[in-house]
Amino acid sequence: MNLILLGPPGAGKGTQAKRLEDKFKIVQLSTGDMLRAAIASGSEVGLKAKSIIDSGGLVSDDIMVQMISERIDEPDCKNGFILDGFPRTVAQAEALDVMLADKGLKIDHVIELKVDESILFDRIRTRIAQTPEAERRSDDNEETLKKRLDVYKEQTAPITPYYAAKGALKTVDGMASIEEVSAQIDAIAAA
Repeated sequence: MNLILLGPPGAGKGTQAKRLEDKFKIVQLSTGDMLRAAIASGSEVGLKAKSIIDSGGLVSDDIMVQMISERIDEPDCKNGFILDGFPRTVAQAEALDVMLADKGLKIDHVIELKVDESILFDRIRTRIAQTPEAERRSDDNEETLKKRLDVYKEQTAPITPYYAAKGALKTVDGMASIEEVSAQIDAIAAA
C-alpha cells in the first residue's frame, strides 16, 4: 500500500505515519531524512543535492523524484510506503505519478487530515504552557506555526484538487481523537 499523508503542520501526520508503519509494515519516507541520507552516502544524487544546498538553492523536483525512486526500490519498501512532505506542488505530484507508473506502481490513497487552524494555535499555546522553557522545541511558537501554515496553504494545499480529480483524495477529521483519526484512516486503507 502506497500512501500520501497531507495536512498542515500540527495535524498529526507524524503520529499517524508511525502507527501506519507499525500496523501495515510499510515505510514512512520523509524527504528531509532522505536528502540527509543521500548526502551522507555520497551517492550521485546525494552529491548533486549537496552542491545545490551548499550554494543556497532548492533541490529540484527531478532530483527529489529520483531520490524517492531510488528509495522505494529498497527492500524495506516492498510492502509499500508513506510519503510525508512530498509532493508539495502539482508539478511534483505529476512527476511522482510518472515515476511510479514507470515502475508499475501507483499511490493507493491520498489522505488529508483536515483541521481547524484556530485549534492548532490553541494546541501550540497549551504545549508552550505545559512544557518547561528548557525543553521546548525551537519551533513551538505561534509565529512559526503561522508561517508554516501560510506556506502549506500557498504551496501544498493546491495539490488536493489534483488528487481529488483523480479520485484518490480522502479526507479525515484531524480534529478527532488520535484513536478516531486512526480508525478513519484504517477504514480508508481497508477499502
